[in-house]
Amino acid sequence: MVKIVFMGTPDFAVPVLRSLSEKGYNVVLVVTQPDRPKGRKQTLTPPPIKVEGERLHIPIFQPEKIKHEEEWKQVAVVKPDLIVTAAFGQILPQELLDVPRYGCVNVHASLLPKYRGGAPIHQSIIDGEEQTGVTIMYMVKQLDAGAILTQRSIPILEEDTTGTMHDKLSQIGADLLMETLPLIQEEKLNPQEQEEAKVTFAPTIKKEQEVIDWQQSAKQIFNQIRGLNPWPVAFTTVEDRRLKIWEARVKAGKTDKQPGSVIGLTENEILVACGEKSILALLKIQPSGKKPLDVATFLRGAGGKWTTETMLGAKDNE
Repeated sequence: MVKIVFMGTPDFAVPVLRSLSEKGYNVVLVVTQPDRPKGRKQTLTPPPIKVEGERLHIPIFQPEKIKHEEEWKQVAVVKPDLIVTAAFGQILPQELLDVPRYGCVNVHASLLPKYRGGAPIHQSIIDGEEQTGVTIMYMVKQLDAGAILTQRSIPILEEDTTGTMHDKLSQIGADLLMETLPLIQEEKLNPQEQEEAKVTFAPTIKKEQEVIDWQQSAKQIFNQIRGLNPWPVAFTTVEDRRLKIWEARVKAGKTDKQPGSVIGLTENEILVACGEKSILALLKIQPSGKKPLDVATFLRGAGGKWTTETMLGAKDNE
């Protein structure tokens, strides 16, 4: 039976590992990131793949840096026939890539060559893409640059967020891998090299990408908000205090008001002027130190002080 080493870390990888186990594949080792401090109390927390691997009674290895010889050799020693990765978070050294007879394959949440990197789901939504998908590819030392084996696309709906697309794509990735593995073993695939001219990147989201620029159009801000929901969440400021924006929608109509100006308060919406004379309706927000609230609840409480004189992100836009 083919021996598989699985490498992954976050929730995205869990359905992939689970499917391998449920389909009877011989996963001999799970490799994941070390436990990390998490939350306000900085409690040492295992990554989701460690939890799943332990549930499945598979040996776990948590190297700090897989590129170090003393660490990658602990993977090579089990002599895997195939290495499968999904959101592992580290680049494998060439010496390890050369070990399995069927190579190393990766489950990546984009339609490569678009959106190489660590945040393809976020970036595809932020950019207003109408579709995305999953790519199964051979791994090479360069980030997400290997030959494509199989792909599957799905539409990005207007109501989708990074959270909803994450869940859809993780399951699609698991299903597509199950269809692809037999074809790899039977050598029935024709790997396609990526077109370098079409390569785009989606690096890990930076702090500055979380800040809303009200000079942008309502559509652009809407995409930013849903692209950063549920993590890390887009934000603006009100009187120097951070205000996270969880949900919004583009409002019909035009305004000549300064971008960032609150131009209307209804029972369920806060209407904000944006660039290109467009209007965004805020639906769910989170004041600093509070839990997320729908706007109706907010306006009945602390938001009762808001008026059409209220300005969002004034310092951010200077």
